[in-house]
Amino acid sequence: MSDREVNFARAILGERSYRDVPTDEVLRGAERLLNEWMGGEIRMERPKLYDHYALLLLGLLQKNRDLEARIAALEARHD
Repeated sequence: MSDREVNFARAILGERSYRDVPTDEVLRGAERLLNEWMGGEIRMERPKLYDHYALLLLGLLQKNRDLEARIAALEARHD
């Protein structure tokens, strides 16, 4: 494990705005970072970690909304 602490959002976004990063990229990056963190492979900035979970939550909410829209479209075609 490195002594360097990773900034959760910056590791996913880089220098981009959160609006410029596709939801799937956010979710993949978040999953990778959280797996590495839980596995003890990396350390994350603890004081800011909970703030950056907003990025993950936003990605999950967007994905959920997209999936609900797709389901509604499929159900409308079925009726």
